[in-house]
Amino acid sequence: MNLKLKALTKSPWVFHICTGSCNNCDIEILDALTPRFDIERFGMVKVGSIRHADVLLVTGAVSRKAGPRLKRLYEQAPKPCFVVAIGSCALGQGIFKGSYNMPEPVDKYIPVDAYIPGCPPKPEAMIAGLVKLIEKLRGK
Repeated sequence: MNLKLKALTKSPWVFHICTGSCNNCDIEILDALTPRFDIERFGMVKVGSIRHADVLLVTGAVSRKAGPRLKRLYEQAPKPCFVVAIGSCALGQGIFKGSYNMPEPVDKYIPVDAYIPGCPPKPEAMIAGLVKLIEKLRGK
């Protein structure tokens, strides 16, 4: 395991992007940051710039305008950057499936490393998914 991946397993910094949804998943992500669930105990810190992020959290069905922006953000991220799709909309477009403005799910735009289903997924599910991502990085 190289040094960058080893550091990622200790303190992954996450960046969040909403690509066009109802914002329930966004509220649950913020709930996971509160002292009740305390996602920072795993070393995860939400950062304000994609250029400092190790993990990209994507919520919402990707709209036509958000698709190119999502690709651009992923290209700007330092590599390796891991992508986590959160919520039914990000996984398979949820209630927006077949909509004229939401052509494809997240994994058609950028490679996704972990999926966290739910509408919206609870903070416990998000924590479990992110911990599984960390275990995947460690090679377990």
